[in-house]
Amino acid sequence: MPDKITIAVSKGRIYDDAIPLLAKLDIIPVDDPNKTRKLVLETNQPNVQLLVIRATDVPTYVERGAAELGIAGKDVLMEYSGDDLYEPIDLGIAKCRMMLAGLKNAKPIINRPRVVTKYTNITKNYFAERGQQVEIIKLYGSMELGPVLGLSDWIVDLVDTGNTLKANGLVTLEHIADISSRLVVNKAAMKMKNATIKPILDKLSEIVSES
Repeated sequence: MPDKITIAVSKGRIYDDAIPLLAKLDIIPVDDPNKTRKLVLETNQPNVQLLVIRATDVPTYVERGAAELGIAGKDVLMEYSGDDLYEPIDLGIAKCRMMLAGLKNAKPIINRPRVVTKYTNITKNYFAERGQQVEIIKLYGSMELGPVLGLSDWIVDLVDTGNTLKANGLVTLEHIADISSRLVVNKAAMKMKNATIKPILDKLSEIVSES
């Protein structure tokens, strides 16, 4: 009997994009997460189950060993501070960009710039590398309101189409990082359950390289 494997993945866009990839591995959930309250989904493979959780919790569950594998956005991984994860495969799904943005016709900034974001570590590291001091204000949503209402000068956030920025009078100023979803692996599990995990990684790498 192969080792039991739990794959942590978040609901929403990442889950929707990951399911076709998992199907190519012949891993298919028995229940639809949009129609069940179950957080642990069994699959057609008796030794594989899916753990459906918040995106920001995926690396924690994998690093702590509650899941052997996980699928997480690069933004979440850049923001996460743990180091007991392997990040072997860029799955190339759920793509977007991490951007610095501000008002289209903003006045010159006299004092230390204020930046609203939920990505405080990414923002801090980005400006530290530039040698620029900023005041970081953490918000959990509606970043675009920061500059509009005078709470901040800039925002750091994910941008897909850019339509929300445009609708609120903002423009992109700097490209911080390209974001896509990555497969992450618990380091201990990679050693202890290598016979089960390595074939999954090999097959996924093959599938991604062909797409």
